Amino acid sequence: MRVLFVVFPATTHTFPVIPLAWALRNAGHEVRVVTHPDMTRPVTEAGLAAVPLGRGDELDQLVAYSADPALLGGLTGDLAADPQDCPDWGEKWFGLTRLFARLRPLLEDLAGTAVRWRPDLVLWDPFCLPAAVAARISGAAHARLLWGQDTVAWLRGRSVRYRAEHAGTAWPEPLEEVMQQLLEPYGLPYEEELLLGQWTIDPMPPGLRPSVPADLRYESMRWIPYDGGAVVPDWLHARPSRPRVCLTLGDGGGGRRLFRGSGVPVSDVLAATEGLGVELVAALTPDQTAGVAVPDHVRVVDSLPLSQLLPECAAVVHHGGSGTFSAAAALGVPQLIVPTSYWGERAVARYTTERYAGLTLEPAEFSPDALREALGRLVSEPLFHNGAAVLRQELAALPGPADLVPVLADLTRRHARTS
Repeated sequence: MRVLFVVFPATTHTFPVIPLAWALRNAGHEVRVVTHPDMTRPVTEAGLAAVPLGRGDELDQLVAYSADPALLGGLTGDLAADPQDCPDWGEKWFGLTRLFARLRPLLEDLAGTAVRWRPDLVLWDPFCLPAAVAARISGAAHARLLWGQDTVAWLRGRSVRYRAEHAGTAWPEPLEEVMQQLLEPYGLPYEEELLLGQWTIDPMPPGLRPSVPADLRYESMRWIPYDGGAVVPDWLHARPSRPRVCLTLGDGGGGRRLFRGSGVPVSDVLAATEGLGVELVAALTPDQTAGVAVPDHVRVVDSLPLSQLLPECAAVVHHGGSGTFSAAAALGVPQLIVPTSYWGERAVARYTTERYAGLTLEPAEFSPDALREALGRLVSEPLFHNGAAVLRQELAALPGPADLVPVLADLTRRHARTS
């Protein structure tokens, strides 16, 4: 079986596909990963074949946005959608469809690649609608591979429901223009699977799945923490002599808004953990720690994979990104989440808190004293360690990437339009 992955040009979207790509390769299938020419390195460093596609002003800008957190607001605006509290869902849906449109220049090259290589299965990032069109043109089966909350399906369902409830009104469907631009050159009709896939692979906990159209098929997959490789530093070989706490703002840039939004300087955050009897490992960039006096109990690292760091941690402080949450949940680490507004951070924080696997600290309440109090509870109270352990056990029971391979092969046989 030939499998073509199509990923959005950002490391936080690339890393989640690697374990499944490995599993397919290990089972004897051919795998290639389509990404922007400037984003091939994370693919090739994982030992996978990269297909560089997508040069052009629009697509080059997406890479620039992903590399520079300060530009993120210009990329998407605010796409944070909490299914339990999202009065501005229409605005979010419009913003998301504008992001879909920015990937349109990828279609011609991607369609050509799919027709020439003739994959049996295309697995695509929820943002990369051209991949579904290319799969249709080439006759391949296709499915979405999520990296976080399925906001796309929830917002689409909300829009469809609103239009049904308000028939005859002038409510515009912003998706129509985007899909027309994608499909009209190829004479293809719109089908819902071109937005939502023939099925969806979901590496998030089932309890985080929002209410979506009933006919969508999901295949759960256990999240395998992967965020690149690195040389293991000497200090990680030994167990810590006191509780180790990780502070990370993620790779995607959304978490970097925390310090700007709260107005709390990095120096105060580091100092707030003094006296708790912990070792704080702060994953911060050099520009964030420039001129900052680092306390003795703090170890600053510029870049270190969470899969190396978290196994010996007693807690992790982060912004609610799906990658950091999933890694901590998979490794049974209690979490203190300060949810920034970028995608599904608020739902992640609520889910973690309700499972007693961590605590939530609202950004408006973020202060050195609040951080100190919450972190002290997280490290010392068995309730949170037990909750994190239970969550880890439940997630470990989900099918792993290798378990999913025969399922994908069967679904591909049923859905592919080629012999």
